Amino acid sequence: MTVIRAGLTLAAGIVSLGISAAAAQTMTEAAVAPLLYPVGEAEVEILPNKALSDKEGVILAQVGAAQPYYGAIAISPDDGLMSEATVAAANHHTIEAAKVAALAACTEKRKGAADCVIVGLIRPKGWTERPFQLSSSATEDFDKTYKKIRRDKVFAISPSTGTWGIGKGKDAAAKAIEECAKKPAPVVPTDCIVAIAD
Repeated sequence: MTVIRAGLTLAAGIVSLGISAAAAQTMTEAAVAPLLYPVGEAEVEILPNKALSDKEGVILAQVGAAQPYYGAIAISPDDGLMSEATVAAANHHTIEAAKVAALAACTEKRKGAADCVIVGLIRPKGWTERPFQLSSSATEDFDKTYKKIRRDKVFAISPSTGTWGIGKGKDAAAKAIEECAKKPAPVVPTDCIVAIAD
């Protein structure tokens, strides 16, 4: 399976579109902090489908739980689980963006005629819907870097790719957007926006 992790493509032995309406407006650190999940273990929901056996679903859930949230797993039903077309797009800011990325990568690699399907969703443990989300890596940078900057700071994100950037001081917004756009991703981020500003 190929794993796409917010710009990194990794080969794994067996086995990052959209942003919530609330997140489309700029928020503050104080408003965002309680909405984010701790960085750590993810959980996988295997969706009902005919493309996977129960045993394959268990294996996929175990492998997917090692990926950073938010993510989606796509497979090509004609190619099977063990094919190159099995893809997990992980470390996105939303499940919706991860689904788009996983389906696009699966479609590019599939050899069979049947359309690729989403078979799993990767979320933080204990997930419930919240009005603002960041990828696992962006959440870690928010906690370790952004929170330590006293003021005049901006956190920008790319809703479609899962990248992010932090800017501080004069022209903080421009700096954050520039850093977001320069982070590696399967597709060059062109949609970086200011999500948090203080």
